Amino acid sequence: MHWLYLGLAIVFEVAGTLNMKLSEGFSKPLPSVLLVVFYICSLSFLTLSLKQIEISVAYAIWSGLGILIITLIGYMFFAEQINGLKVFSILLIIAGVVLLNLSGSAHAQEQPRIHQSGN
Repeated sequence: MHWLYLGLAIVFEVAGTLNMKLSEGFSKPLPSVLLVVFYICSLSFLTLSLKQIEISVAYAIWSGLGILIITLIGYMFFAEQINGLKVFSILLIIAGVVLLNLSGSAHAQEQPRIHQSGN
């Protein structure tokens, strides 16, 4: 279920970012309201996913896939340019996400270490 939450967090983050573009600097009311709603949903689902997924892994996947999807949307719908350096950079992000995920799965059963002071 935690991976579903992470997937929903990514979908809502992309929707929020898309509406950020459409709001034209908060000058259009509907996209402005939608971007806030979508980001609240995204962060809520991201928070739920963190019950089972390490924060470094979840955040890397959330931001990395968000970057990839938004780049594709920008190219397809907003005529934004994609060059070799941009493609290479996105591939590096994806490689980093995969490697983080692989390293995180080996420690998935460990208890979190929270440092508290002043007991």
